Amino acid sequence: MNIHEYQAKNILKEFGANVPNGIIILSKDEIEKKAKKLNSKKLVIKAQIHAGGRGKAGGIKLVDNYKDLIEESRKLFDKTLVTKQTGKQGKKVKRIYLEEISKIKKEFYLSCLIDRASSKIAFISSAEGGVDIENVAKNNPQKIITVKMNLDKSVTEENIKKIIRPFILSKKSEKQTSELIQIIYKILIEKDANLIEINPLILNDEDKILCLDAKINFDDNALYRHPDIASLKDPNEEDPTENEAKKHDLSYIKLDGTIGCMVNGAGLAMATLDIIKLYGAEPANFLDVGGGASKEKVSAAFKIILSDKNVKGVLINIFGGIMRCDVLAQGVVEAAKEIHLSVPLVVRLAGTNVELGKEILKKSNLKIIPASNLEEAAKKIVEVAR
Repeated sequence: MNIHEYQAKNILKEFGANVPNGIIILSKDEIEKKAKKLNSKKLVIKAQIHAGGRGKAGGIKLVDNYKDLIEESRKLFDKTLVTKQTGKQGKKVKRIYLEEISKIKKEFYLSCLIDRASSKIAFISSAEGGVDIENVAKNNPQKIITVKMNLDKSVTEENIKKIIRPFILSKKSEKQTSELIQIIYKILIEKDANLIEINPLILNDEDKILCLDAKINFDDNALYRHPDIASLKDPNEEDPTENEAKKHDLSYIKLDGTIGCMVNGAGLAMATLDIIKLYGAEPANFLDVGGGASKEKVSAAFKIILSDKNVKGVLINIFGGIMRCDVLAQGVVEAAKEIHLSVPLVVRLAGTNVELGKEILKKSNLKIIPASNLEEAAKKIVEVAR
């Protein structure tokens, strides 16, 4: 689960990190009233969306007087920002953050994340933080330091020295940065975060280390332990179809293609997506109905797939183990009849009660195209969808 910048900064501040003074604005009506609460006239206005690259997309504005603050804040509300991370559709700004401007002497990059490949916790640091950190990683990877460590109560002094080595700081600033590293590590462990990214981390004109921007991502599977974190979710930033899928305990991710997919099992789902691409089309979604889905759950999944207007055909690929093929078939038939199926549907069934499932589909009088294996199914759906 992602949260907004201002929420990430509130958590960092709660744990003792230094962040600039700022205030969140949730509607246009709050702008004038809340803006007066900040002491400085020089402020930065930041669009709050779950995507990087806001500055290059016009989502960050510097102002030095009250009139410009009000005018630019109003302009930014409901503006659609398109960045590399939002996709072509962009994201509409529903919240803005007003923050006092900081004078920067140096800026750095610092992050802490779960490195699943090594089963370790990794700190990544660079002396070249800011909006072009991706270019640094691509063109000058030697300027980025990665320090991996086993789970422990805190970060060792030896590892801290490795992490901050690129920064070249005074003793005073080194001490502040060391404290920040321990804070970030503590948040990652105590709050079940996957990623904490500070970019840029800055040294200001008073030689104070400040978190100028912050991003935190949390493990969805651990949210039941953290109702305080779960309450930070912004529904405006969530795909409404994905939210609907969560209500039915379905693993669904919307993609940009035209072939809808319903599969049971994450591995089989990935294989299905791959073979659709192999035969020249693009999948419209990842959808795993799980191992023991009921016909109601299957019906809900089918409706969710077809709610995507980009879908030109649907491929159902089920290997029945715990999931019985007859239950799947009944759910598909009921949903297809209810919503008046108007796109081609290819179904490949194998496993438990497969013959019974095929019989249910056959007797439904729906235009369902059967397939005996995944390769045949992929070829057929790509061909008929075209």
